[in-house]
Order: sequence, then C-alpha cells, then structure tokens
Amino acid sequence: MFTELFEKYNWEEVKARILAADESDVRRSMNLERFEAEDTLPLFSPAAGNILEEMAGLSSRITRMRFGNTIQLYTPLYISNECSNSCLYCGFNRTNDIRRITLTPEQVEAEAEEIFNKGFRHVLLLTGEHRGAVPVEKLAEIGQRIHQRFASVSIEVYPMETDEYEIMAANGIDGLTIYQETYNRETYAVMHPAGKKSDFNYRLEGPDRGGKAGLRKIGIGALLGLADWRTEGFFTALHALYLAQTYWRTHIMVSFPRMREAPGGFNPPLIVDDRSLTQLLCAMRIILPDAGLVLSTREPAELRDNMFPLGVTMMSAGSKTEPGGYTGMDAADEQFHIEDNRSPDEIARIIASKGFDPVWKDWDRDFLDAV
Repeated sequence: MFTELFEKYNWEEVKARILAADESDVRRSMNLERFEAEDTLPLFSPAAGNILEEMAGLSSRITRMRFGNTIQLYTPLYISNECSNSCLYCGFNRTNDIRRITLTPEQVEAEAEEIFNKGFRHVLLLTGEHRGAVPVEKLAEIGQRIHQRFASVSIEVYPMETDEYEIMAANGIDGLTIYQETYNRETYAVMHPAGKKSDFNYRLEGPDRGGKAGLRKIGIGALLGLADWRTEGFFTALHALYLAQTYWRTHIMVSFPRMREAPGGFNPPLIVDDRSLTQLLCAMRIILPDAGLVLSTREPAELRDNMFPLGVTMMSAGSKTEPGGYTGMDAADEQFHIEDNRSPDEIARIIASKGFDPVWKDWDRDFLDAV
C-alpha cells in the first residue's frame, strides 16, 4: 500500500529540501528520462519558477510526443449532494443549510441522455459521501443503465473496498477519481473534523484498492490552497509514480483543483496564483510523461485557454455541479461555483482554433474484448 512509502517522508523535511534546490538541480531533473522520488523535488522549487518558460516548453514538447495535439473532453454528472462528512471547504458539508436531492436511477438516465446529446462520450459520476443515500448497489445499477451509451464511465464518490470497486467494474464503470484533498496530516485533520472521511489512511489507500480491482483509470490530486502547494506537488507526484509502477495496466491521471470560497463561509487559507499553478502542471508533466493531466471548469476561461497547450490532456466542459443540473430540475444547490461557463461546442471551437483536436471519444469498450 502507498501508506508504507508515504510514511518514509516528513512534510517539513520535504518542504525544506524543495526550498533549498538551486537552478542546477532543476536543470538536472529536467534532463532525466526516468524519475525517482528524490529527483522530483527541484521541479517544485522557487528556483524552478525562475526558468518556468523553459519548463513550459519542455512540458509542451513531452505532451505532444506522448498525446499528439488531442484534448479529451468530459463532463461531470452529479447524482446526489447529500453527505455524511463535515469537510470545511465543501458546499456539501453536512452542516450547511442547502437544498439537497438524490436522483433516482431514472433521473440519472435522463441527465446522462442530455450529456450524450451534447456530444460527450466520457462522463464522471459524482456524489456527496453518503453511502445511505447512494449505496454501492445503486451506483452499480446506474452504471449498468448508462454505460452502453458512453465510451467511459468513471466515479468520484466515497472510498470503497476492493470488492466494491470490482462490482463497479463489473457494471460498466471503468474509472475512479479520488483526491486525497491534502497530503498534510495535520491540515487534513483540521479540514475533516467528522465523518468517515476523517480517516486519513483509509482515503490514502483508496487508489490502491481501485488498482487491485482492475479499474482502467485512476485519478488523484490535492485541493490547492489547503497547504503549501510545492510540498503537495511532491506528494502527489510520489503517489502517481507509485500507482503507475504498481498498477501498470491502469492509466493514472492528475488533477489541479484550486480551492474557491464555499457555502458556510470557507475561504482557502492559501492562495495559489496562476504562475504557481503553471509550474505545478509543467513539473507534473515532466515527471509523468504518460499521465493524463486534467484542468476543470473551476478555472476561468482565459487561464484554461492558455494552459492546455502546456501539458493538459483532459478538460471538463459545460459542467453542472448540482444534481439535476442538465435537465433543469433546479432542486438542489451546487458543490462549487463554475468559472468557465462556456458551452461544450464553444470550448471545442477554441481548442480547434489553437491547432488542437477536441476529442469526445478516445476509447471503445470493444478494445477490451480484443486483449
């Protein structure tokens, strides 16, 4: 399990080593073809920020070699905003006074049909973390109902056991996204004061359980703004490298969600500016040349348009972050505010105008039968 590797590193020691790196350390790391954990540290340093343009050029070249000019489009589908946790930063916090709803399987099908008609063939199912509202059996039924319409159906829900992820895989769900939120134990404890999510190690081992279950895609990430982004970057890279080496049949993805103000009066304790986000993304591409790098509609349109040529391979579009958002039920509140409100077609046109290929589908389930 990743926890065994994770425990070998101390947060403050890692942070100090990152800050101590100089430009020669950065250039040495930039010239590597294969990374060990120690090699990643300089790429998150202030010294690396001084040669960010060179990092961006290298990141872009690596991405074009590995992925061509393609940008895959996907969209989230929220099933429920009911939650049993008390995450301070989340609009779904169980103590927040918001309109809550859990869709029926039939309502999810209707949402999925709207998404399908917009052109999407990759969809991400999300819930608040409430097993009672959306049990494993209900997720399996939803997967069974909609998976034939889509090339890929992923989930971003509560952490499961390995056998439960196997149930997901058996019912047409092939991908898992599970953010650790923060790799800083102390900050994690403050941000998750109650609920099952307060168990740091159980969440940290979630991607392992998904990998053991044979899921085809696993996405990880840290919520940027909860703790020092440079140190979060190292631990995210450490986690991704471990997963890629341990579950080599699984495609690893990394997301870069920056925190926003949330219902309940939460404001992120730290600000991650655009330049820092750019350095983080470029560092991750240099370290993980084959990983999917994801930039969501949390980010404003102009930033997304400038960032995707640097290393992004997946972007959400036309997102709704409340249950029933695509069919216009207007019965629930959103998890967070969307910054990029452009339509999927508009985003696809922007991608094409910059010489890239917007891809609605890059996978077919029939490939599995051919293996």
